[in-house]
Amino acid sequence: MIRAALTLLVLFAGGSATIPAAERDIRPPITGVSHLAVYASDLTASDDFYRRVLGARKAADPEDPAGVRYFFSGTQFVELLPLPPGHGPGRLAHVAYTTTDAAALRRFLLRHGAKQVTRLSTADDGERAFSMHDPEGIEVRFVQPPVRTTPVEPAPVSSRLLHVGQVVHNRTRQDAFYRDLLGFRPYWHGAMQEGATDWVSQQVPDGSNWLEYMMVGPGSTVDAGRMDARLLGVLNHLSLGVVDMKATVARLTAEGRMPPRHDGPQLGRDGKWQANFYDPDGTRVELMELRPVAEPCCSPYTAEHPER
Repeated sequence: MIRAALTLLVLFAGGSATIPAAERDIRPPITGVSHLAVYASDLTASDDFYRRVLGARKAADPEDPAGVRYFFSGTQFVELLPLPPGHGPGRLAHVAYTTTDAAALRRFLLRHGAKQVTRLSTADDGERAFSMHDPEGIEVRFVQPPVRTTPVEPAPVSSRLLHVGQVVHNRTRQDAFYRDLLGFRPYWHGAMQEGATDWVSQQVPDGSNWLEYMMVGPGSTVDAGRMDARLLGVLNHLSLGVVDMKATVARLTAEGRMPPRHDGPQLGRDGKWQANFYDPDGTRVELMELRPVAEPCCSPYTAEHPER
């Protein structure tokens, strides 16, 4: 506990050491993944992928009038934003998590000395949100969904966004933010080769969704010097949960809904069946079964698996 507090004081300089420990530890629940926001160079082509292929429901974006949301459940979606002129090869805009009380969570972070925390916004539908950046520089949003949520289509490919993945170079700094400050819990870690660490998964504090560090550089099997657009699209990704992978892919094939670029089904190193689809800009959407059917490589699971 002392080590964690000291780490946070270094990372988020300006926090007050006089705040009672009991008050510092009161953190509103962070219950799941809200959405992944990515840039799209062609919104029409992306619309076909998210609506026809994945079956998501299209809705207006109260966060950005130029954007659009594609819902898989009443509170989980992908947000597409127009690609800014001159933008680099990456398509990740931000990652967002749900909370039961955005205002209280914002106060919690400020008490711990967090910097560059935006004002709390309230959308017309009642959604409340704020954002900041994690140690890797990725924008992280915390969203309190509106009381009335968005209905979805009758049969999307999935009704659950399981996890989001993002490129990470420095695990220690990320852990100080996500684990020590926010309370994320270890779930599983693994790699393409024994002795390396490519993937580090940790569940949100109050739910079974998770964040996956996609490690690059020393200690991983991924060369940080070859981060081109294609590889960034593979690493910065989202995952949709399905009950039966083979049946899901068979249905999409029979209905002519398989995207031009895809791979799998295949059994992952984590012991779960998965298949990968790619949107027109190369962002990977990983379909994944909820539970493993084989022993995982590298480490055991250390938290409960998500339910249907």
